[in-house]
Amino acid sequence: MTLRSVRLARLHVRRRLTMWQWAGDIDDAVLVASELVANAVRHARVVGHELWLRLAELEHDGLVVDVSDPLRVFPEADVEPDGESGRGLLVVRHLTAELDWFLCADVGKTVRARFTPNLNPHPHARGGTAGCPAAPPLPS
Repeated sequence: MTLRSVRLARLHVRRRLTMWQWAGDIDDAVLVASELVANAVRHARVVGHELWLRLAELEHDGLVVDVSDPLRVFPEADVEPDGESGRGLLVVRHLTAELDWFLCADVGKTVRARFTPNLNPHPHARGGTAGCPAAPPLPS
């Protein structure tokens, strides 16, 4: 898990969504994945543990971006008015229909961002428990 992971995540997400011919906004998906990976690299780096990035295409051009890391704490989006950081999760919440997270059975957590087509984003976050990096089933 290094800062290089963020660049690799952007490249991977753009390439995969282009190959899938995903009809959603690829730039938004790349930005969301980049922010989630950057948070994991910055706040959840633990020697000997990896970061996981998972994309899942849903029906009707929906998309899920999962990022798993070894920490069991969800970062808060507390933004200081004059601060230089803390805005990434606010951007993610604005661009996605849902921002969720859940604890993994053995170690860490997964942060999940969901893009739902043809809906205005209604951002919210909540927590739960599941196994990782195999995330809980996606609703159909």
